Amino acid sequence: MKIIYSAKKSLDISYFSIESGESPNIFLGSLLEVADRGVEVNLILDGMFHGLRGNSRAVIYTLGSHPNINLKFYEPINLLKPWTLNNRMHDKYIIADNKIAIIGGRNIGDKYFAPEWYSGRVTNDRDIIVINTEPKNPSSVLNQLSDYFHFIWNHKYSISKGEKISKFQYNLGLRKGNYLRESTKIARQENKNLAEQEIDLMSLSLPTNKISFIHNPIERFCKEPWVWYEITQLMKSAKDSIFAQSPYVVPNSQMIRGFLSKDDFEHIDISILTNSLASTPNFPAYAGYLNHRKRIIDIGVKIYEYQSLDSIHAKAFTIDDNILIVGSYNIDPRSTYLSTESMIVIHGNNAVSKFKEGVSHYMDESLLVSEDYDYVDNGEVREGNVSVVKRSIIILLSYLVKIFEHLL
Repeated sequence: MKIIYSAKKSLDISYFSIESGESPNIFLGSLLEVADRGVEVNLILDGMFHGLRGNSRAVIYTLGSHPNINLKFYEPINLLKPWTLNNRMHDKYIIADNKIAIIGGRNIGDKYFAPEWYSGRVTNDRDIIVINTEPKNPSSVLNQLSDYFHFIWNHKYSISKGEKISKFQYNLGLRKGNYLRESTKIARQENKNLAEQEIDLMSLSLPTNKISFIHNPIERFCKEPWVWYEITQLMKSAKDSIFAQSPYVVPNSQMIRGFLSKDDFEHIDISILTNSLASTPNFPAYAGYLNHRKRIIDIGVKIYEYQSLDSIHAKAFTIDDNILIVGSYNIDPRSTYLSTESMIVIHGNNAVSKFKEGVSHYMDESLLVSEDYDYVDNGEVREGNVSVVKRSIIILLSYLVKIFEHLL
């Protein structure tokens, strides 16, 4: 919200989904408030998983009828074109005035922000804030990200929504807008100290040597794996260690063949942090991971599985102590070949150190998988409880998903 309220001219926002709940209401209400004072808000959501259905559908009318808000859906569902269903937009970022950006793996929903009153299972995620100290520098990563946003925004796959509505829909949107503004106002009043607290982002920021932006191509069907190619090339530059965090890991043969070889990583310590059977909320994706789990361990990769009722959803890589990669890319075929994905590549020891500090909490609640595919007992972390039903369903799915693994 601080970044949203900091905008004076424009907000360019791209998200996979906005779920129903109090956090999304406050997020949408803040967009309305800055638009009310003249900021141009451009919001694009995935056309299938946007979340603005049912009771949330009125949000489309609210945003679409506001003179300073433009709403688009990327590749909306069209049953007459079933071949477009897999062309999903998985990006998650906000750009304010082309000066500040926040990008990561988090969607907009209560389970991602975990307010104190939230009683459901938390989805732990990670975002990174990038500050452009030289707005006129054409090589700035903010300009790269902004160019990418506008390319998608102006693409034929991106369709405007909410502009042509009936009087009834307009009134629905008007009432919804008032409700969202009031929700945001109440939230600020109840969290007055936080809302009024000044945050000096520059004083909290870390110096970097270089920041780059990588993304997948915008096309239907099987994409060229730009993001995976860039990540694997950076991996091959490692001298000591590689660390990866992903909610699930499904490295099928198409992702490995021609990209990675065991010979490339002799004497390199490789570790992966992912969900356990206990923590995963995504049954099909975890079933796909089970089909590769033994092979990953057999080649010498250390796997740490998070033991919690909550789950991890963040996507990140570190290479040695000087490269950090954060964004929306999961280690799976869908992120590699089907969806739009966006990642920030940061060269700098400070960022890697800060990341390791932040991820240590999850490592402390994880268990290392042993060479016999069981867990190494460390005496401090207990294996998460898994119901017989969940275990049985995922094991059964592990056989079924082999047929459509390329869609995971």
